[in-house]
Amino acid sequence: MSRPKLILFTDLDGTLLDHHTYTWEPARPALARIRQAGIPLILNSSKTAAEIQVLRNELDNRDPYIVENGAAVVIPANTFADSREQVINFGASRTVVLSVLNRLRAAGARFRGFEDMTAEELADETGLDIAAASRAKQRYGTEPLLWLGSDDELEQFQARLAGEKLRLVKGGRFWHAMGVFDKADGARFLLRKYQERYTGEELVAIALGDSPNDQRLLESADIAVVIRGVNSDEVQLPSSSHPVRSLRPGPEGWNDCVLNLLFEYGY
Repeated sequence: MSRPKLILFTDLDGTLLDHHTYTWEPARPALARIRQAGIPLILNSSKTAAEIQVLRNELDNRDPYIVENGAAVVIPANTFADSREQVINFGASRTVVLSVLNRLRAAGARFRGFEDMTAEELADETGLDIAAASRAKQRYGTEPLLWLGSDDELEQFQARLAGEKLRLVKGGRFWHAMGVFDKADGARFLLRKYQERYTGEELVAIALGDSPNDQRLLESADIAVVIRGVNSDEVQLPSSSHPVRSLRPGPEGWNDCVLNLLFEYGY
């Protein structure tokens, strides 16, 4: 009996990347096994395309990737049938998001977003260097922000965003104002592409994440892996889905879980 084809969708901050240092080095053994086996590794993050491209170069990753919590899918040239890079957009543009946020701020909402910060200020807030912070500001369809108001005001803010067909998703460090899309939309889109490529073969989708903004991605996968982290206890999956939870945080836990799954599936 042949082994199934695997496809991995992974969050970055707090999952493949250490929450504090942003290193992926502890996951090197699993990453090497994935590359040797030719298993697609889809980076799926709140990060921008400019940020993810740097990491893809470090990892020698040539697979499609999902940016800004599902705002867009980037498909490198010659991945499927198209000879050019493709960017598939989902949901509201960032221009629309910023316009709504500015109106809500004028009405009293208290927050500080990436648009309000210089690259230097964002670097101080995140621990990124200035060049990396500049890449983080180059966005397609989302605005990360720090909420400065009360919990009651936050509920009102979320309700007003919903009235504008926008949503607020909690990430590892920031809230993310965005359209009605999530990480699972891009993952489902790419999964259909790979199903077309591997017609007639069993395909197993594995998703890894550490926070509530990974919830729908994890729910959409055949196998959900919750990496121990700052907000991982808030990720609640039905027991029927048999979610895997790592014992160690970040890339250490990622490495452990991926190696175990590769062994289980005969890779």
